Amino acid sequence: MSSVQIRDVRKSFGGFEVLHGVSIPIEDGAFVVLVGPSGCGKTTLLRMLAGLENITSGTISIGDRVVNNVQPKERDIAMVFQNYALYPHMTVADNMGFSLKLRGARADEISKGVNRAAEILALTPLLDRYPRQLSGGQRQRVAMGRAIVRDPQVFLFDEPLSNLDAKLRVAMRTEIKELHQRLKTTTVYVTHDQIEAMTMADKIVVMHDGIVEQMGSPLELYDRPENRFVAGFIGSPAMNFLEGKLVSNGQLYVETANGSRLPIAAAPTASDGKPIVYGVRPEHLEMADDGIEAEVVVVEPTGAEIQVVARIGTQNIIAVFRERHMVIPGEKIHLRPRPDLAHLFDKVTGQRL
Repeated sequence: MSSVQIRDVRKSFGGFEVLHGVSIPIEDGAFVVLVGPSGCGKTTLLRMLAGLENITSGTISIGDRVVNNVQPKERDIAMVFQNYALYPHMTVADNMGFSLKLRGARADEISKGVNRAAEILALTPLLDRYPRQLSGGQRQRVAMGRAIVRDPQVFLFDEPLSNLDAKLRVAMRTEIKELHQRLKTTTVYVTHDQIEAMTMADKIVVMHDGIVEQMGSPLELYDRPENRFVAGFIGSPAMNFLEGKLVSNGQLYVETANGSRLPIAAAPTASDGKPIVYGVRPEHLEMADDGIEAEVVVVEPTGAEIQVVARIGTQNIIAVFRERHMVIPGEKIHLRPRPDLAHLFDKVTGQRL
């Protein structure tokens, strides 16, 4: 196991810079998830850590060693890809032990390593099968087993669950997290799925357009997003945003364009009349007679909860209720945001106030 230090890393393709001075400290034994929309640079950064892409400037260290010019095979890392990349003509055991065979390990060492990984991943009954005889989830476990056998300092995962169906993805999330808790190996995991990030990570790094927007624990990012991008990206359904102006002269609220008054618990000093964006998560809206009038647009029952898309003025918002409110499209309801859980963002910069 080892820590990883990414310091002021930049990457350019010709004259186009895709990473703009990224710095991320990754502690020994941590499970860090790089998350963001397509094109944000997360996979490029992972490939640079693996040695599959050159670094334009900056440094990447694994342990005490700067690895900028170290070959991938000498970095003591193991990578699990989105496509399983298994050899179809080899059995599960041969696939898992192939890297040790290339190193020139003895047959008994290979067998010991393969059996240990197979026991961890419940693959022992499948060791004599070929990839074509396995399900998608089993193939992904074999790919993980191939990485475990190498006993690396760092595990790298590049969107490993993207090719699995929804139910299997949930199961594999649990397996990967349990695997990390057992092995305690430093892990860097890339995904565009913020639910994967929230459920698996010790630390989340939110990336956007080649920069780090915010990093912290899942609940830190959820409860106190530093800007509007993070607030809208983390959480499902996404946070609702309503534009308005801050009123802090005697009373304290945000007034929207249609005259609705949104309650807040506190406001920055000397901010009366300031144009802002008011953020509230769908689960922090509640039905109340003294709430803001909204027209129901769509009702989406999920079983455990009910999602209601409603319109306030000209803008749609989403409310999530654990209670089974019986509402229908076209009906008028009254929604009250919880003021202690509201978020205020600067309208121009998007930064948290």
